[in-house]
Amino acid sequence: MKRLKLILTTLLAVVSLVGGAVVATTTANAKAKTPTWKQPSETKAYPNLKKHKHAYIKVSIAKQRVYIRTSKHKTLYTMVCSTGKKSSPTPTGTYHIQNRGTHFYNAGSKEGANYWTSFKYWGTYLFHSVPVNAHGKYIVSEAHKLGKRASHGCVRLSVADAHWIYSHVPAGMKVVIH
Repeated sequence: MKRLKLILTTLLAVVSLVGGAVVATTTANAKAKTPTWKQPSETKAYPNLKKHKHAYIKVSIAKQRVYIRTSKHKTLYTMVCSTGKKSSPTPTGTYHIQNRGTHFYNAGSKEGANYWTSFKYWGTYLFHSVPVNAHGKYIVSEAHKLGKRASHGCVRLSVADAHWIYSHVPAGMKVVIH
């Protein structure tokens, strides 16, 4: 049943991206039954980056938020995130989107994630979903940390938000982290 809910949630996110709009009642019903860490951060549709060719990603470590912004600094979409703990901080600076993949697992940290998109060192620092275990199951205790510093340096996102970045943010897009 949980897998079906995840599939439906992902499908809703994809439909909203393709169709350009989210049906509010469908999103509200899905949110009531599905944990927020699986859902998009906002109830509105993700932005159409084809209409915003010079958009960029801004990550606020202080606010634990990822912003999709226009070249004129207007925020199009806001995502809740978890950046690195003080012992393993997320690097600050200006970077660009590099490579991506659907899943990884790090035996050393006993965590992996889905829908990863690299912004530094070609696979070292990533945007990705909340963590998964060795069997690919989401680690709920870690998922509940969204909005607080919790990662090993990557930027953790809800499953839907990570999937959107993986699927729609183009290679080379600017990433500003402060």
